[in-house]
Amino acid sequence: MKRLHFLCISLLAGNALANPVNDGPYVFHNNEGATAHWLCAGDRIIERIATDRQMKVPCGDIKPTTLYADLPEGVDEAAQPERWAAISDMHGQYDLTVQLLKAQGIIDSQLNWAYGRGVLVIPGDIFDRGDKVNELLWLVYRLEQQARQAGGAVHFLLGNHEYMVMQGDLRYINPTYQRASSWLGRRYDQLYGPDSEMGRWLRRKATVLKLGDTLFVHGGLARWVSAQDTNLSSINRRYRETLDWPTPQRRDTPDVKRLYSGTESPIWHRGYIDSPRAAMSDVEAVLRRYGAQRIVVGHTTLKQIKSLYQGKVIGIDCGIKNGESAQLLRWENHQLSVGDQHGSRTLLPAGKDDGSTELEKD
Repeated sequence: MKRLHFLCISLLAGNALANPVNDGPYVFHNNEGATAHWLCAGDRIIERIATDRQMKVPCGDIKPTTLYADLPEGVDEAAQPERWAAISDMHGQYDLTVQLLKAQGIIDSQLNWAYGRGVLVIPGDIFDRGDKVNELLWLVYRLEQQARQAGGAVHFLLGNHEYMVMQGDLRYINPTYQRASSWLGRRYDQLYGPDSEMGRWLRRKATVLKLGDTLFVHGGLARWVSAQDTNLSSINRRYRETLDWPTPQRRDTPDVKRLYSGTESPIWHRGYIDSPRAAMSDVEAVLRRYGAQRIVVGHTTLKQIKSLYQGKVIGIDCGIKNGESAQLLRWENHQLSVGDQHGSRTLLPAGKDDGSTELEKD
C-alpha cells in the first residue's frame, strides 16, 4: 500500500462563520496526482495529497471513498433489470435522501449499497438550493461503485442545475458554498471544473437514458427530438461535446442552443405538467420512436409522484428540495409503486390524465 502524505493548513478566521460547516472533498488532479481539499469546522482548510486512490476523511459526513482508476461513461441504453427505483431533484437535501434510501432498502444503515442487482436512476438536480450537495454527490459516486460490484447499477443523469453550475450560472447555490468557495480560492463552478475528480465524473454522465422499456430524462422530450430521428447516443454525445463551450458559442449554434435553453430543451421541458401541455400524440410519438412504454421525468414539482398521460409519463419531482417529505418510484414484479421516507409502499395509480387539463402541483 502506497503511503498518503498529509499537508494541514490552518487558517485563522478574521470573520469566523456563525455556523461552522464541514465541506469537501474537492479533489483536483495535476501532474503529481490527486489532492483532496476539505473545509473543516468552517475555518480550517485541510489538504490531503494522495499517492494512491484511497481518500480518507478528516471531517464531515462523507464515508471513506476510493477514487476511480478509470471513470466510466454514462450509458445511453441498458437492459431491463429485475427491479429499479428512481428519485430526482434532491437539491442538497442529503439527510432526507439518506432517510428515504434507507427506508426503501436501497442502502443499509452504514450507507452502503443494499439493492443487490437492482438499479437506481437519478434524473438530475442534486445541485443547488440545499447545503449538503457535496455529501450527496460523493454518496452517489460511492454507491455507483458498490452497485457495479453487486451486479446492479446507479445511473445519475444530468439535470438543468448540474449544467447551470458547471457552466457558471450560480444563482441558486446555497450560501454555504459561496463561503466555502471563498475559503478555497476558486469560483464555485471551478470546484467542479475539468481538473477536478467530481467534474470529470459529471462530464461523463448521460442526460437521457433508456432502461428496459422506460425513458428517463430530467425535463422531458419534446416532439422535435423524435421528429429529427435523433438517437439517444447522439443526444448524450452532443451534450458532452458542448458542455464546456463558451456561452456565446452555445447560444449561437442552433442545434446546441435547443439542448440548453427554451421550453423544449430536454433539461428544461415542463410541457408534460405545465400549460400549454403536450398533446397525447406528442408523447406517443416519442415513445414510439424509442420503443419505450413510459417516460420518467423530474424538474417540475408535484405534491407527490404522479402518473400522467394514462401512465405514459410519470413525474417524480415530489418536492424533496423543500426538506419536508420524500418519495421514490419503484418498478418490481412488473408493477410501479411509490415509496416514502417512512418505509411505506403503495401501488402507483395509473390515473386518467391525458394532457388536456391542468394539474395540481406546488
